[in-house]
Amino acid sequence: MKDKRCKNVYIVTKEHTSNYPNPIRLFKGQIVIVGKKYESYENWDNWIYCYTKDRQLEGWVPEQIIHMQGEHGLILENYIAKELEVNVDEQLIKFKELNGWLWVKKITNSEEGWVPKENVKEVIDY
Repeated sequence: MKDKRCKNVYIVTKEHTSNYPNPIRLFKGQIVIVGKKYESYENWDNWIYCYTKDRQLEGWVPEQIIHMQGEHGLILENYIAKELEVNVDEQLIKFKELNGWLWVKKITNSEEGWVPKENVKEVIDY
């Protein structure tokens, strides 16, 4: 049975391992401390490094869900920065695309998370 959120199926062409084992989780209406903007050669624009007010969690947050208020930001929707660890040839269902990353679910075990778009290829005939 297809997940009602399902949009596209992808296959992993390059493995991805998370560098962030304890991802930041934010909720709509939460205030965060805003840090630096991501800058690098990848096509990953519009990511801001943020910290929870108690500084217990930190991570990259899409700029589109932050209402900037000086050094702080108001989170506009629920968000988790969980990167999904994937291996070549795994199949994924895509639900969302944002700033060069895809929110996906593994077909084999239903685990969800973010993967770089450059690490996957859309499967046309699924």
